[in-house]
Amino acid sequence: MEFETHAPSCFDLSSQSPMNSFLDTNFANDRECQWPDSTGDVIPADTPTKLHAKAAMTVQKVYRSYRTRRMLADSALVAEELWWQALDYARLNHSTISFFNVPQPETAVSRWNRITLNASKVGKGLSRDGKAQKLAFQHWIEAIDPRHRYGHNLHMYYKEWCKTDAGQPFFFWLDLGDGKKVELKECPRSKLQKQSIKYLGPQEREHYEYVVAEGKILHSLTGNHLDTTNGLPGAKWIFVMSTSKRLYAGEVSGKSYYINAFMMIILQIVFPLLT
Repeated sequence: MEFETHAPSCFDLSSQSPMNSFLDTNFANDRECQWPDSTGDVIPADTPTKLHAKAAMTVQKVYRSYRTRRMLADSALVAEELWWQALDYARLNHSTISFFNVPQPETAVSRWNRITLNASKVGKGLSRDGKAQKLAFQHWIEAIDPRHRYGHNLHMYYKEWCKTDAGQPFFFWLDLGDGKKVELKECPRSKLQKQSIKYLGPQEREHYEYVVAEGKILHSLTGNHLDTTNGLPGAKWIFVMSTSKRLYAGEVSGKSYYINAFMMIILQIVFPLLT
């Protein structure tokens, strides 16, 4: 008698495969036989429940292996995102608040490197498009702030700093220097610290990416239509187009503002006494 030597699927026990026909024949004749399963192990023909259990164990092993790989991949993405944010904060913090904490005086080369780093925050893509416009001051001062406080609020304190002759970089003056106790009526310190921008990393920004298809704005991952009426009452929305022509949108409400770390369509790369 010829038959196929493969284990039946535990998800389709009613299928009439050659294996099932063989089992029915042998059980009817009270005969015993053995055959190898898909893993090479030998399973008695008179115990089909063992075959089902073996198949279930195989499925569980495959699933657990997949789940482990998925968890490791997710952990790697999270680690990459956190590392990106840590590096970004450390570099900006060194460029501003830690200005006077360096044991040895900075060289001209070191200062130039810091200026270049800050410029890259808002100057990326300037040479790619001749129609690029300069980024408003309040936005690029926000970009180089280690805490990314709201640029409009920072601008008020910046104008106050310009009236002084402290001889200190702006952010050092604002947070640690002579201006740390300055309180503006139009923008109290509590408001300055409360309103900040969350700059998104490479993986986070994917959740805010949209595409235009047939005259409609669709979420790039889910395909759902963008509906600005589903947000919180009185909320506003911000739309950002990157230099790679990717569209991002997010709701602006409460104490946090969400944008991408790339206000790169409009640029300004000159950094005077701020650094």
